[in-house]
Amino acid sequence: MKALVLCGGAGTRLRPITHTSAKQLVPVANKPVLFYGLEAIAAAGVTETGIVVGDTEPEIRRAVGDGSRFGLDVTYLPQEAPLGLAHAVLIAGDFLGDDDFVMYLGDNFIVGGISGVVDDFRRERPDARILLTRVSEPTAFGIAELDAAGRVMGLEEKPQLPRSDLALVGVYLFSPAVHEAVRAVRPSRRGELEITDALQWLIENGRDVRSTTISGYWKDTGNVTDMLEVNRSVLETLEPRIDGSVETSEIIGRVRIDDGAKVFGSRIVGPAVVGAGTVIADSYVGPFTSIGEDCRIEESEIEYSIVLGQASIVGMSRIEVSLIGHHVEATPAPRTPAVHRLVLGDHSKVQIPS
Repeated sequence: MKALVLCGGAGTRLRPITHTSAKQLVPVANKPVLFYGLEAIAAAGVTETGIVVGDTEPEIRRAVGDGSRFGLDVTYLPQEAPLGLAHAVLIAGDFLGDDDFVMYLGDNFIVGGISGVVDDFRRERPDARILLTRVSEPTAFGIAELDAAGRVMGLEEKPQLPRSDLALVGVYLFSPAVHEAVRAVRPSRRGELEITDALQWLIENGRDVRSTTISGYWKDTGNVTDMLEVNRSVLETLEPRIDGSVETSEIIGRVRIDDGAKVFGSRIVGPAVVGAGTVIADSYVGPFTSIGEDCRIEESEIEYSIVLGQASIVGMSRIEVSLIGHHVEATPAPRTPAVHRLVLGDHSKVQIPS
């Protein structure tokens, strides 16, 4: 079995962060979200991995390399534009050959990994297996409809009138039968080759498409709200460790302070992680906060946020629910005197706050 990891999307919902950084490399608990997926693939016993890349190929290559750090053998597969998940399978045809494969969306996060579902697929050998989870807003996802016996009856991408609340999670398992399906489908109204259409083609042509409904945690980290929620979830499992230096400070709960970090005159309430080389002075860092490497937090308060490397936050009274990019400099605006310019007619009555 091989793996196909999709990293070709533009990440428009995470802009402006993704103007200068691949969305798959935005960190969760100071580790790029893509790395969690690569680790899950390796843990499932899959080594040959193709990574579909687009405009951010150089950045993905620098971060992942040849994959050996994850126990993987990585091949990069350029995609001219993000033209749909089925298009990614189409361009990866030569790499995949006649092997079964697991397709993993590089910006998805699944607690518990994929080893179980990969083992089931290897044992049962259907033509395809999809992972499903119940969602509150099914119009935003690919949706599956099951019959009374739990078999997949139909699928639709972002339906206006959903027939269920079962959304496709960003992990799919396929036999080589899917290659015929992706060649048969046509662009959707979004102009993309949809993997849901390819799965529907398999169903309509009598192929065996099965599903697994997961009850564990899953998130598509495509927007800031979900990214912060995934960060919170990972930090909940954080093992406390202090490798950096802490002076005249209060450390409460599960806090990890990496080697080379310095904390003084501050209060940190976990779960929280502080990256190597970061300096935190006279500040408060609250729960569910990840601060990257070589940052500077001084005379400020921050919680439930992600701060990327080399950012500087000085003199900020309170920051919450925020995603702060690399090399950001956040400082208070200079105070300006309050001035009122008035043109009042005869007999006016005016109340102005002092």
